[in-house]
Amino acid sequence: MNQTPADVCARMKNDLRFFRFITEADNAVLAPYFECRQAAAGDILWKEGDMAAFAAFVMTGRVEEKKNTEFEGRQVVVGVYSQGAVIGEFSLIDGLPRAVTAACLDDAQLLLLPKENLDKLLIDHPELGIKLLKGVLLTLSIRLRKSFERLASIF
Repeated sequence: MNQTPADVCARMKNDLRFFRFITEADNAVLAPYFECRQAAAGDILWKEGDMAAFAAFVMTGRVEEKKNTEFEGRQVVVGVYSQGAVIGEFSLIDGLPRAVTAACLDDAQLLLLPKENLDKLLIDHPELGIKLLKGVLLTLSIRLRKSFERLASIF
């Protein structure tokens, strides 16, 4: 069954922890700025070095991110993300090429936020755009703190 962005946005408040502060009315306003995407296990969402155009919110399934190493053809897994995660969020901020390759480990339902739609949201509904960005920044902050802990445990 295909769901519309409005259907999926209605679930965001319950399914994605950083959307809990968004009201039901906010969900209705947000929906047109998102796109739904179904992806199959094994699908590559983007490759390291691709131009970045969107962030993705994982509604179902799991997505693995890998980073190329200095050894040609070798990659290291930098994260596996499931329901409630945002991936590709750097593209909303820096506009640089993708830093990692993202591939679906399972069939997945994703909610995409293209950069141009975020820019439009910030113009059309700045307070709501700020709420959304605060949620993304919260996720980045948590992820960075966990990275610090993992790095410190190596030494």
